[in-house]
Amino acid sequence: MSYELPALDYDLKALEPHLSSEILELHHGKHHKAYVDGANGTLKKLADARSKDDFSAINQLQKDLAFHLSGHVLHSLFWKNLGPEGGGDPSGGIADQLNKDFGSIDAFRKQFDAAALGVQGSGWAALSWEPIGQHLLVHQVYDHQANFGQGTTPILVLDMWEHAFYLQYRNVKADWVKGYWNIVNWQDVDQRLAKVRKAPAAV
Repeated sequence: MSYELPALDYDLKALEPHLSSEILELHHGKHHKAYVDGANGTLKKLADARSKDDFSAINQLQKDLAFHLSGHVLHSLFWKNLGPEGGGDPSGGIADQLNKDFGSIDAFRKQFDAAALGVQGSGWAALSWEPIGQHLLVHQVYDHQANFGQGTTPILVLDMWEHAFYLQYRNVKADWVKGYWNIVNWQDVDQRLAKVRKAPAAV
């Protein structure tokens, strides 16, 4: 088992001016790749621990795997959530669900923005499907550890780590969040919602 860095679906300059090609190149090619390499390296260490029947480092290895694998998954989703033809208001099933669960699309955006800007340190904002209640929830992710109930599936994420925006937006996080909405690929989010709605709840 090994993980691979996914290719981007668009050119490095395709998300400008809202996300610079310099950031995208570094973020995808360096930071995301580091999570892929970290996950693969940790899997090898776990295999070595099993072969030696030595689990003295299990706590650290499990934390490392969770960190790197979550980083890989979240970034892979993040790239798909963005697109050069993105922005505007959602339509179709995702719009209907957002209106149902948050009262309006504007109310959803305000809660999502507040969650993103309220992340303490490094982390993410996420919109996820909760299968037991059959609704969408906004939550925060600290580092790569999610602050939400087990079984929920993220369908839209926003990276609030400094490497995602600092070269372009400096320390003005609100400008990065504002720019993000101009490149959200709502078609991708809508398709993800349609898929997770069909998935059975874990309990």
